[in-house]
Amino acid sequence: MSVSSALLRRCGRTTPRARLRAAALVVAALLSGTAGAIPAAATERAQAPTEAGCAWQFMSNNTVLNVAFPDANATYWVLPYALGAGERIELTGQYPHARYMSLNTYGTNFDTVDTLRDNQIAPDPGSANPFAAASATPGAPGYWHATVVPGAADHAANQIRGLPAAGQSTPLGFLIIRVYVPDDPNSAPGGVPLPQVTLVRGNGAVRATVPTCAGPFDPAAAPNGPVKQALTTGFDSVIAGAAAGAFPGNVPEATFVNPASTSGLFPNGDNKYLGAGLTYQPGRIVVVRGHAPTFPDTRAGAPPTEPAAQVRYWSMCQNDQVSPYPVVACAADFQTRLDAAGDYTYVVAAPADLPARATADPTVTVLPWGSTTVAKKVLFLRHMLPSAQFYPQSVQASQDQHSDPATSMGAYYPEATYCSTATFESGGYRACFDSGGR
Repeated sequence: MSVSSALLRRCGRTTPRARLRAAALVVAALLSGTAGAIPAAATERAQAPTEAGCAWQFMSNNTVLNVAFPDANATYWVLPYALGAGERIELTGQYPHARYMSLNTYGTNFDTVDTLRDNQIAPDPGSANPFAAASATPGAPGYWHATVVPGAADHAANQIRGLPAAGQSTPLGFLIIRVYVPDDPNSAPGGVPLPQVTLVRGNGAVRATVPTCAGPFDPAAAPNGPVKQALTTGFDSVIAGAAAGAFPGNVPEATFVNPASTSGLFPNGDNKYLGAGLTYQPGRIVVVRGHAPTFPDTRAGAPPTEPAAQVRYWSMCQNDQVSPYPVVACAADFQTRLDAAGDYTYVVAAPADLPARATADPTVTVLPWGSTTVAKKVLFLRHMLPSAQFYPQSVQASQDQHSDPATSMGAYYPEATYCSTATFESGGYRACFDSGGR
């Protein structure tokens, strides 16, 4: 019997809290890509990351578990779960002081099962949802409850669908909470605690509140051993397999296109992306130009419900195109410099190739190339939740309609070109596009 099957069967005979603890332990085996990759005895000996049986053990951002193209202005907390028949997970939380928050469930293949985002989560009686009510008092606490249920879910009742039991097995899934652009950059959860997790069986007669972990598990800081090895090789193999199908073939470099697929990469249904593949050459940079959509600058005090905003969030991110596909750096909407016309100019360059003119120009945003030993990179433009008025020019519309984004997005399409450092130094971005990048 495989390690995962053994632990999941054991979960079926235990309490909900013990089920969560076993789910956390089995993550390493599932991520390994082969059921027998970790000896059963080694898995049993391994301490659950950080604390046995605590919630939100795994966190992913640009410093911890930097995998699968994360955005540098977002943090993701992961709760492995296994729901048997008649079981559910109850969440009690506060709306973060942030640009965006969502709850997401995924299967063991890292594909989306369901999403319940901030403005869909009804507040508790006496509370207000700042993502849905423009009149909500800024900074006032808002409380909510949500439930992960096996099978069909009613979003209007703050339910999100999880994986149901399948016959005699209890499949492992993942519950993820995402927070983008917290008002306080030093508080990734947005100035509020992570949601409290309670595992419930049947009609509620059996309830087990699971304490939140004191800190996230960081595989990079963990001692060498079978669990760390499994996480490292597992993420590499699983994510590499998913990312291999993300890029369409025969596309010129430095050209933004719709990805072929984001399956298996913990996709967020509220985001859509354009990607451009790049290859490093000494003395060569990448220049990107486009028109910026408007957004609610929540760091400057605007509410996330800003009615004039064309998107909730957008960003340009530079990533290594090698597993586990970490992000190198991002410039979010509020971090991107614009000219008087509202257009952006990005320069992607290694330090040795960066033109002095780029750093001196107040309308140019510099994105680092990262390690030049990783020759292949990919740039991603993200659009999140476009307004109805902006939708026809959004990345979402291009993908929904299977249209060429260079045509459908108009001025909002990011044009990119390779350019020599010397050409940019002598004539700026115009010289790069006029000379065809030479």
